[in-house]
Amino acid sequence: MEQHPKVGIIMGSDSDLSVMQAASDILKEFGVPHEVTIVSAHRTPARMMEYALSAKDRGLSVIIAGAGGAAHLPGMVASYTTLPVIGVPVKSSNSIDGWDSVLSILQMPNGVPVATVALNAAKNAGILAAQILATSDDELSQKLIDYKLKMKNEVEEKAERVEKRIG
Repeated sequence: MEQHPKVGIIMGSDSDLSVMQAASDILKEFGVPHEVTIVSAHRTPARMMEYALSAKDRGLSVIIAGAGGAAHLPGMVASYTTLPVIGVPVKSSNSIDGWDSVLSILQMPNGVPVATVALNAAKNAGILAAQILATSDDELSQKLIDYKLKMKNEVEEKAERVEKRIG
C-alpha cells in the first residue's frame, strides 16, 4: 500500500529539477513518501496559493521549495501555510552567482520564517525535512542516526587511507 506524501518538493521551473532531484533521492533513501511538482510564484500564482493552502489537508508535514533568481516561491508559500517551509536557493541562468536567490529566501520578514539551506543544497533540505518528521517517528529517527554513523565511518576510513599514504 502506497503511503500519502509527507513532504512536498516544489520548484519554480523544470530547469530546477537537476538540483531538486537530490531532495527526492535522499527522501527515497530514508523511505519518506513525498511528491514533486512545479509551482511558479510568478507564472502560476493561483496554483502556488492553492498548493500551499491545501498542503496540510492533503497530509503534507513539510514543504521544500526550490527557486532561482528572485526566488519568491519559498517565502510566498510560507505566507499561505503554517507548515515548515525549507527554501533551496537555486543558481539559475538569470542568477547573479546565486546570491540573489540565497538572499531572497534568507531575508524573510519576521512572522514568515523559511528555513534556508545553502545554494543548490537540495540534499540538505531533504535531510532537514526528514529530521523534522523524525521528531515524531522513531523508525525514521533511527535511519537518520544510521545515516550519520555511515558518514562518520566513511570519513574515518578516508582519513586512515590518507594517513597511510602520506605517513
